Order: sequence, then C-alpha cells, then structure tokens
Amino acid sequence: MEDNTRIRLLLLDFDGTLADTRRANTLAYVAALGEAGYPLTEEEYAANYFGMRCEEFLTRYGITDPAERERLRLRKIALYPTFFDTVRLNRPLWEFCCQFRRTGGRVWVVSTGSRANIDNVMRHLGIGGPGAATAEAPLGCVDGILSGLDIERPKPAPDCFLEVMRREGCTPRETLIFEDSPIGIEAARRSGAGYFIVKL
Repeated sequence: MEDNTRIRLLLLDFDGTLADTRRANTLAYVAALGEAGYPLTEEEYAANYFGMRCEEFLTRYGITDPAERERLRLRKIALYPTFFDTVRLNRPLWEFCCQFRRTGGRVWVVSTGSRANIDNVMRHLGIGGPGAATAEAPLGCVDGILSGLDIERPKPAPDCFLEVMRREGCTPRETLIFEDSPIGIEAARRSGAGYFIVKL
C-alpha cells in the first residue's frame, strides 16, 4: 500500500547540523577551564566530549562540585561569543528549511545545548526564534526552540523530539530529523521519525 504521509515538521539539531559551531564551542570550553586551572586541549574535547550537555561533560571530565560546574558553565557562555568568527551556517540546509516553511511546514531547533548559547549564535548568524522581527532575523526564523534544560532525559533518549512532535500535533511519520552526532542520531532513530545524517 502506498504511503502518502506528508512531512509537516522538520527538527534540526543545532551544533554541527544547522551551524558549524564545533571550534567555537571547543575553544570556549578550553578557555573557561584553562582560566580555572583545568588542562583541556581542543583535541581532547573534540574526541571525547563534543555533543554532550555541559553538565555531563564537566562531570565526566572529573569536576565533582556542582557549584564549580555551574560557575564554569556560566563562564563558558560568557566566553563563547568571542569565538563566533569561527561559526558557519549550513546554508543549504537553512535554505531548504526556509522553503519548507513557505509551503506551510514547521521548523524547530532541538538541541542539547543551552538556550543562551543557541540564541547568541542564531543572532550572530541572522536567524531568529519564534516571532522575531525581520530586522533581528534577516535570514528568517524557526518556529520553536527546545534546548537542553527543557527536557529531563537528554539525547540519546528520544524525549526531546517526541515532545516537539506532541506540541506540534505531528506523528513520527510526519516528521523529519536532521542530526550529526552519534547520540543525536540514536535519539532520532528511537523517536520513530525519518532522519538525515549531516556532515559539515
């Protein structure tokens, strides 16, 4: 039997999918930890921690004090914009999303990253959140943003994707996910939606 289900919802991971933020994220963490006396190289972070939520990364790195982890998290957020010159937009994917929205589709960013970081990078790239004015978002807007603290179980659990489908009233068969990291791809698979693997 032919399946005529129409895709109504696109869900985009942010770091490494919609935007190439790998080096900016890495440099911000290296700088924040370096200031506090923790040795971390770009190579070590990229190989072992990229794609993790900040809390998980700092815990696995060995920082056991919750107050220290929070201080480092906030310092990383403060330092992050100083490395935005290394950030690149995935223009083919974004142009596809803009066309999809013009035909009535919905587009969300679904990320394990912090909302503050996502907002800052999107502003730098010229992309807005829901309802942003044209002057603030010359390249267009997404319909929603779900970030790391909005959901209890992070990727590879599928909860973040399933929550946006619930809010939009869409089924997995009506949803297409774009992801780059192994944990994100696993979350997409578990959600039951179709997915594309993005390589920047």
